[in-house]
Amino acid sequence: LAQDRGRVAIVGADGKVEWEVECKYNAHDLHLLPNGNVLINSGPATVTEVNPKKEVVWKYEAKPTAGNKGRVEVHACQRLQDGNTMVVETGNKRIVEVDKDGKVVKEVPLTVNKPDPHRDTRNARKLDTGNYLVAHEGDGCVREYDGSGKVVWEYKLDLNNRPRSGGHGPEGHGTEVYSAVRLKNGNTLIGGGNNNRVIEVDKDGKIVWSVDQKELPGITLAWVTTVQALPNGNVIIGNCHAGPDQPQLIEVTRDKKVVWTFKDHKTFG
Repeated sequence: LAQDRGRVAIVGADGKVEWEVECKYNAHDLHLLPNGNVLINSGPATVTEVNPKKEVVWKYEAKPTAGNKGRVEVHACQRLQDGNTMVVETGNKRIVEVDKDGKVVKEVPLTVNKPDPHRDTRNARKLDTGNYLVAHEGDGCVREYDGSGKVVWEYKLDLNNRPRSGGHGPEGHGTEVYSAVRLKNGNTLIGGGNNNRVIEVDKDGKIVWSVDQKELPGITLAWVTTVQALPNGNVIIGNCHAGPDQPQLIEVTRDKKVVWTFKDHKTFG
């Protein structure tokens, strides 16, 4: 399930497109829901739920709050167990939980040291504990918040002994983090964005596992986006802006053996 080239599409194991719907926005978050619908970050500040018939069955659009004179963007969303939807609003610097009628039923303030409506946050997830794990692109760190918005854990990325450089491709390097996933062992798996790597850190902030930019044979990591931990312990890495010769998804084992890649630059750019 991915978005690019004006569409959201599901591609089967045989490489064929099974389903697609128009989406002209570069969605930063997507979910296949248990009911078969797809939750899409479908616009700069919009989240929509689309059914298999491509009908919009739910929609939420974030608006600037009273104290915000700038714009708002959305880069993360999640359908929660109670049926509400978590939406993270940059610019407003907050997480909201929205009910089926589009009403905000909970608001959680976020800590942002370098405010920017495009870079306040990227991926975010509500944890089983009720806390929230948020990747702050502009601040270059991952923060865990409790339900009141208090920061209870933080990890700041470093440049990994390389100079900062511009660009979205493999040559670009920084700390603009994209995603974070809390593992069952309590560690946090981080998709580093233009940090060009995946790292796993423990609760004390020590790196216990990583995949660096050129560590996998024949593969170069550029802007590392989504990361997913599989039940067997393997990790799927989203690899964006790496170029037409590079895979967009990579599955690696814990001993860093590549077991599967996805490369389809016709369906997805």
